[in-house]
Amino acid sequence: MAYGGVDVLHGIDLDIHRGEVFALLGPNGAGKTTTVEILEGFRRRSAGEVRVLGADPERGDDAWRGRIGLVLQSWRDHGRWRAGELVAHFAAYHPDPRDPAELLALVGLGDQAGLRVDRLSGGQRRRLDVALGIIGRPELLFLDEPTTGFDPRARHDFHLLVERLARDEGVTVLLTTHDLAEAERLADRIGMLVAGRIRACGTPAELARRAAARAEVRWTAADGTVHRERSADPSRLVWELHRDADGPVDGLEVRRPTLEDTYLHMVHRESDDTEALAG
Repeated sequence: MAYGGVDVLHGIDLDIHRGEVFALLGPNGAGKTTTVEILEGFRRRSAGEVRVLGADPERGDDAWRGRIGLVLQSWRDHGRWRAGELVAHFAAYHPDPRDPAELLALVGLGDQAGLRVDRLSGGQRRRLDVALGIIGRPELLFLDEPTTGFDPRARHDFHLLVERLARDEGVTVLLTTHDLAEAERLADRIGMLVAGRIRACGTPAELARRAAARAEVRWTAADGTVHRERSADPSRLVWELHRDADGPVDGLEVRRPTLEDTYLHMVHRESDDTEALAG
């Protein structure tokens, strides 16, 4: 994909399996929005082949669009509608919609059904966006920064909803988020998009191994000093510590690489590579 002769995406090769939750991560400017807009059919690609639910998004008809749900980063329309009326209005466009009242209760807006949309808080408006995205029972759901503005309880409830949609209803979910803990919890697989290329794709555990991120082992020595050591093989280090101490090791902790460690490792590596080429 190119803008004005400048490539934004570089030969992305990506398969997302039916019924899985796939998270697309990357820093600002990496090409996430462009990628998702191409998949949604909102942006024309400059080259390559794309198939979404068996169709080319550029040629998707109304029936194809009816199989897709969208939760965009932000909507600013429909301010004068009441929340319940708006969900019911959207439901009328689908052949087998969810019950509007049940759906509002599901996303935590049962008590706000009679409120005008422009009177909802930011978090409540985000929940309404989610309700509108799933009212038509989509087969594929695009979630673009879905929990922005959610408090911890609302975020937890939303995560349970996404897990239920994927597990019980077989909905395929493509999630973009800057919340790495959210991606680590929800995603079956994660793709890391850096500088327009998919640099890695796999489960969080696979990505940690592939990035060679090291675990941190902490322990307290006999003299009371606290030691920290990073190791690619923490099990061996722990065994050696037990052997040397001839028994339990005080204050022993092993901190495995997180998704955040892996993400930062890859982004920094890409930055270092770019600087080396420029030099």
